[in-house]
Amino acid sequence: MNQKWTFHTILILMALIGMGTAVMRHLSAGTPFLPGQAKSVWLVEARVDFDTTGGPVSASLSLPDAHPPGFELFEEQAASPGYGFTVLGEGDNRRAEWTKREAEGEQSLYYSAQLVESDSDGASAAEPVFSSREYNNYWEDAQELAAKEVLGLARGKSSSPLSLTRELIKLLNSPSSQNAALLRSDTLGQAELLIHFLNRADIPARYVMGLYLEDARRRQILTPMVEIYTEQEWLLVNPKTGDVGVPPNLLLWHRGGVSVLDVSGGKNSRVHFSMIRQTVPAAQLAQITKSDSIFSRLGVQRLPIEEQSMFKLLLLLPLGAAVVVFMRVIIGLKTSGTFMPVLIALAFLQTSLVEGLISFVLVVAAGLALRGYLSRLNLLLVARIAALIVLVIFMISAFSIIGYQLGYSAGMTITFFPMIIIAWTIERMSILWEEDGPSEVVSQGGGSLLVAVIAYLLMQMPLFVHLTFNFPELNLVLLASILAMGQYTGYKLSELWRFRAMDDL
Repeated sequence: MNQKWTFHTILILMALIGMGTAVMRHLSAGTPFLPGQAKSVWLVEARVDFDTTGGPVSASLSLPDAHPPGFELFEEQAASPGYGFTVLGEGDNRRAEWTKREAEGEQSLYYSAQLVESDSDGASAAEPVFSSREYNNYWEDAQELAAKEVLGLARGKSSSPLSLTRELIKLLNSPSSQNAALLRSDTLGQAELLIHFLNRADIPARYVMGLYLEDARRRQILTPMVEIYTEQEWLLVNPKTGDVGVPPNLLLWHRGGVSVLDVSGGKNSRVHFSMIRQTVPAAQLAQITKSDSIFSRLGVQRLPIEEQSMFKLLLLLPLGAAVVVFMRVIIGLKTSGTFMPVLIALAFLQTSLVEGLISFVLVVAAGLALRGYLSRLNLLLVARIAALIVLVIFMISAFSIIGYQLGYSAGMTITFFPMIIIAWTIERMSILWEEDGPSEVVSQGGGSLLVAVIAYLLMQMPLFVHLTFNFPELNLVLLASILAMGQYTGYKLSELWRFRAMDDL
């Protein structure tokens, strides 16, 4: 009893490990559980325009971080014929740089990025470096008095950096405040004005530019925003509304005090943005955006394409094995050999069901005829099997040539059948014919083909192909189910059908 309980515990743990690992792969690497799933991807294009009069040109555009809040950078590229292009820096300091030895006339440079929505907050970990002294003498006398008045009122109604920021925004938006009206008349925008106030109050703040994403929009510009440093993190604040946090449709394009666009050798420079929402297969995104995951590094997808194709078929074998065990142990169906149906189903995957069935029946039928002749020669078993293998190869070659001459490509795919297994199948059926008669041959041969067809139908389903290839650990669940069925000693369904008449007694 204790040994049986231990066995069942092992089976449950095996299944849980397989399913748990699959879930971890899904969460860590982003691999979807269902085939054909797609995710939304934003295609954002920045167009830089400027005029030149000849001579060398250099243009530098600020770029978003590879992991901006709410997004992951999927792919980026530039399309500017005749210009050299490179991406410099990292983190919040990434910039695109175009260079050309000589340019004349109006120039247009393009940068495009594909970004996928994610749950990443993308919070900047940069420590604030600033000095409030440079902001103490920014305004002239009248503006200085107004600034002190506004800052004093805001401090009296606040208790934290965030609450001070909100109070300052309220005062700057107040139409009845003469001090705020005087300060707004300056050349500074509201975001820059708010940063001056916060830095004067010894609160680190920096200028941020965001891009609101709306499907199929053109000629959009960046929106000024403010980030404040509080409690060991940067918080985004809308300088006009006081809203805190990154909106779902806002892409933080630029951080820091440097300019968004710098052009050397040109004038009248400007940048605007276009965007469109697309869909990309989730499996493709998982391989690219999560390539640093341990599951991606250990996945079959890292192998060469040729080996991936091989494993795509091999990883389907446990599913076919589970079908054979279920059909033999639970249903009670007879088959020729234990796992011959799995190999037949695997061959069907590389041919097709109808052509594969016809090819298999023809080869086995011809092999049985030849086996009958070999049995009359009184050959030893080893020599008989070897001769049968050679004859099977000749038959398959003949069928392939005939099929090719008739214009059927199916004849060429017969070579995928395992030669030795077919030879052993012919030998087994021949012996079965001699001992138990042709009815038993038809029973076991028909059962093998039926199980092979069922296994083929399951193994060619896109869901199972996707799961076995992308989540190979799920084969532990199949192994646990095979071991559980191996302990079954009750009546088979075929036996219950045979003895159904006894219910009337």
